[in-house]
Amino acid sequence: MSIVQNKKAFHAYFIEEKYEAGMMLEGWEVKAIREGRVQLKEAYVMIRNGELFLIGCHISPLKTASTHINPDPVRTRKLLLHAEQISRLIGKVERAGYTLMPLDMHYKAGRVKLEIGLAKGKKQHDKRESEKKKEWERTKQRLLRTK
Repeated sequence: MSIVQNKKAFHAYFIEEKYEAGMMLEGWEVKAIREGRVQLKEAYVMIRNGELFLIGCHISPLKTASTHINPDPVRTRKLLLHAEQISRLIGKVERAGYTLMPLDMHYKAGRVKLEIGLAKGKKQHDKRESEKKKEWERTKQRLLRTK
C-alpha cells in the first residue's frame, strides 16, 4: 500500500532501475508517516562512506506523538540495502552519471519501505515529448469511451 509518491521524479528523470530499501526511523516519524504527513518532492538519495542516506524528505511531526524530544522534520535518514546492491549502485552513480531518486514510500509486512530509482535526467525536449504522449493517451481513452 503506497503512502506517498514522488511524481516529480518521473517527470524530470528516466528511471532505469528500481530498488526497495528499508529506512531507519524514529518512533514519532513512523506515527507521522501513518498519518500521511510525509513529502518526497524535494528529497534525494546521497552516498556517503559506502552508505545510502535520504536527504530532504519532510516528515511533519504530530503534536501529540512525543513530548520529550525535539523532532527535526528534515533530518538525514539512513537507508538499508544489501551490501551487494549498495556497491552496484555506487558503481553506476559514479561511473555512468546516474542519480538516485526516491520514488515511492509504502508499507511491506508492516514496515515502511522506500523505493529508490536509478535515474538519468531528462532534457527539456524529452519532457515535452513525454507530455505529448500522455496527452495523446488521454485523448485516445476519451475517444474510445464516447463510442
